[in-house]
Amino acid sequence: MLDMAGSAPAIGPETVPVIEADGPVLVFGGCYSNLQATRALLEAARAHGIPPERMICTGDVVAYGADPQACAALIRDHGIATVMGNCEEQLGAGAADCGCGFTEGSSCDRLAAAWFAYADTRIDDATRRWMAALPRRIDLVIGGRRLAVVHGAPSRINRFLFASDPDLVLEREIGITGCDGVIAGHCGIGFTRRIGDLVWHNAGAIGMPANDGTPRCWYSIVSPTDAGLEIVLHPLDYDHHAAAAAMRSAGLPEEYAGTLESGIWPNLDILPHAERAATATRLECAPAADATVALEGLETLWFNTGTLCNLACEGCYIESSPRNDRLAWLRLDGFRRVLDEAANRHPELREIGLTGGEPFMNPDIEALIGMALDRGYRVLVLTNAMTPMRHHMAAIAGWRGRDLHLRVSLDHHTEAGHAALRGERAWGPALEGIGALFASGFQPSIAARFDPAVEDEAATRAGFARLFAAQGWEIDAFDPEHLVLFPEMDVPAAAAGVSASAWAALRPRGADAMCRTS
Repeated sequence: MLDMAGSAPAIGPETVPVIEADGPVLVFGGCYSNLQATRALLEAARAHGIPPERMICTGDVVAYGADPQACAALIRDHGIATVMGNCEEQLGAGAADCGCGFTEGSSCDRLAAAWFAYADTRIDDATRRWMAALPRRIDLVIGGRRLAVVHGAPSRINRFLFASDPDLVLEREIGITGCDGVIAGHCGIGFTRRIGDLVWHNAGAIGMPANDGTPRCWYSIVSPTDAGLEIVLHPLDYDHHAAAAAMRSAGLPEEYAGTLESGIWPNLDILPHAERAATATRLECAPAADATVALEGLETLWFNTGTLCNLACEGCYIESSPRNDRLAWLRLDGFRRVLDEAANRHPELREIGLTGGEPFMNPDIEALIGMALDRGYRVLVLTNAMTPMRHHMAAIAGWRGRDLHLRVSLDHHTEAGHAALRGERAWGPALEGIGALFASGFQPSIAARFDPAVEDEAATRAGFARLFAAQGWEIDAFDPEHLVLFPEMDVPAAAAGVSASAWAALRPRGADAMCRTS
């Protein structure tokens, strides 16, 4: 049985309810006003022999679906311990939006306005008071471990955290609680991560599929064992057609009604790259087949000009450095032969890309650029804009007005962040080189890396916007063509490739792959 007594560590002026369990506990979240799924979840609990007093909800009882009042009443009337989600927080406070954490102006943000307004007008005052009184955290003591149950993250109720997030991010969040681990919700996809002796578990959602291409939803059972804990994710089958029909009858967004049937989210804005690549991949499957992307047409042809570089950057994919000459210079004769062949076989070719190493260390670089421009191609050169490029400024200035574009690697919007990857003396010369390009009549684009363990993409773009404004550069940090961001993808492990099922599901929606045209 559960003992609701026990110690209660403080969070500000509040105390944390503590549940001590000597048997299995069913943890779920994200009912999302989906009455059919919520009823099915209660039936599943009965089938497992788990009573309501051994169930915990991670919040967002109300959201996308057609029956907000009925869902909230089911959870409340069964006496299920419930953590406040961002939807409960906002509805309980009479706020104007869901507080989900979606990017302003995104598709998710736009759709949320519709379903939140619907829910806000259909819950009664008693439900609103119940929501406002919910705890933001419940501690579960089970199997000799103490787990903090929260909605998004201990640091923020609406923080999205996923299986691909770095160890450091999850470890910091667990550290806030002083517990052995965290059980969360909010992100909508269940997973378990071990970080040393710590554990982070997401129980998934029961009111919306997990973007795995099936209509199933998910919940978890946490059981004490002789070794400590066992956490198992379970699929939930329910009458998803009835739930979708109820949404349509209520006039709610078709995008989410369709998701209940297709199992694929209408928008992937909140997902990191690894989770996007797993779209339409059944969660319990063995590793999925990799996608095969056919070359439909050669629009961009890339050339590596050589491995020599004036810098030896941390994590360089070909270990370029001032001493690495393993890849010979790209010479003009070879370049001409490839361009001739490409022109004959691929008349659709419109862009030539030059990378390295540092392309401006190639002794033939001016001839290479000139030849490509003379043949009518758009030319994109990737450079660090330092001394090697500065030696060619006269030629670069002479190409002003032609279809030459330069993309400068500036790995962070702070000197310390850039120096961590490029070296201590790389910042000033890079800024000077970018300034020289502007002075010569060019508007370079910027390529940078960002680490989700440190800051998210929005914060990174905002930081670059401040830098560009301070330097007086007309570069739009919020335009992906002007500021190209590459997330670090090797922590905690190398990101999985895109699966065949993900490509098949996302290609019709406009998803693209660089290898399709270059």
